[in-house]
Amino acid sequence: MDYISRALEDRLRKYEKAYKAILVTGARQVGKSTLLKKVFPDRKYVSLDDPFLEQQAREAGDMFLTLNAPPVTIDEVQRAKELFRYIKIKCDNSEEKGLFCLSGSQPFHLMRNISESLSGRIGIMELSGLSMRECMGDAFNRHFLPTPEYVTERRKALRKPENIWEIIHMGGYPELQDGAKEWSAFYADYVKTYIERDVRELAAVQDLSTFRQFMIAAAARTGEILNYSAIASEIGKDVGTVKKWISILEASGIVYLLEPYTSNVLKRAIKSPKLYFRDTGLVCYLTRWLTPENLAYGAMSGPVFETFAVSEILKSFANEGLDYRYFVSYYRGRDKKKVKEDGEILELEAEIDLIIEENGILYPIEIKKNTQAKAVMTSAFAILDQIPGKKRGMGAVVCNCPDVGVLRENIFQIPVWYI
Repeated sequence: MDYISRALEDRLRKYEKAYKAILVTGARQVGKSTLLKKVFPDRKYVSLDDPFLEQQAREAGDMFLTLNAPPVTIDEVQRAKELFRYIKIKCDNSEEKGLFCLSGSQPFHLMRNISESLSGRIGIMELSGLSMRECMGDAFNRHFLPTPEYVTERRKALRKPENIWEIIHMGGYPELQDGAKEWSAFYADYVKTYIERDVRELAAVQDLSTFRQFMIAAAARTGEILNYSAIASEIGKDVGTVKKWISILEASGIVYLLEPYTSNVLKRAIKSPKLYFRDTGLVCYLTRWLTPENLAYGAMSGPVFETFAVSEILKSFANEGLDYRYFVSYYRGRDKKKVKEDGEILELEAEIDLIIEENGILYPIEIKKNTQAKAVMTSAFAILDQIPGKKRGMGAVVCNCPDVGVLRENIFQIPVWYI
């Protein structure tokens, strides 16, 4: 298949000139190895997926680096944590930049090793699955904000997809993009490989059949506030086991836990995180929505659409080299609010799907699959006005509307392909 340009390419080249070592993390099959080979084609490349090389790196790290002297790319480096001390020595004994390019799909172990040995010597970046921009060949690389400035700049390079549900259903793994790989077969192989290799390595899980049921139960709850007890009850395991297994999914880049916005003023805010899968194709496979058409009109269309929008927003930050964890949160309060819709009074929990905080400004975002947004969808945004020291910025309803529009003076409707 043809190589798809990645938004991180320029940043990788800059990091090579600024750091002695570079680390690219991300889930399996998102294209880490391909990216490093494409950006640095002249480097020697070794993969610790090779059992012989893994053993050599673990048992004789000094000799391994003598045989594979920098500049070198080492893939799946988390398989040999013993190697980090020797990489540190090489970095300390040289003034050159760009000695090592490292990649790994298990940041759960990887980050601990790096924090102990390579702090200050390494540039770290996360590679996600393909973003919608990358799939469309769109070089725009600013993180999403619901502001007039962003919308104006975004419109210049915008390419509207023919069918957004096909993109959502396909997912963001590069191997699927040329159509040669059958969708169900890819995800079946992916889940099998992930469970049999990564899960066992991360936590020595023996009951793989139940873990597969757990993944399905978790996928069915994407976009929801995380309820460990409900999942535990469904799969017949205790809450402690479910918490441990959720941490495995998070550590290996399968899910993201969106934390609630914290403020002493919002006393009745729910404190549990929301669960989002990082790839909507994987969600569709696990929950058995096998075609884009069935997904678009099915019971999971709303949560999957929200998952897609959140994932794309996170990618827009990561691809600009920003750690999205410091920018995003959500809000849901136990206080009920009354809204009038189609002549009927509804009592709902106050909720803001996503809050982006930047420079002391809070940007509230509601995410709906609808083709038409309504101002009533944003009634909870005013809650943010209670927070001292913060200013509420432009808000938005991200949806399937045909174009950007103004719902209120400070609220846009924004098509999801503007992200």
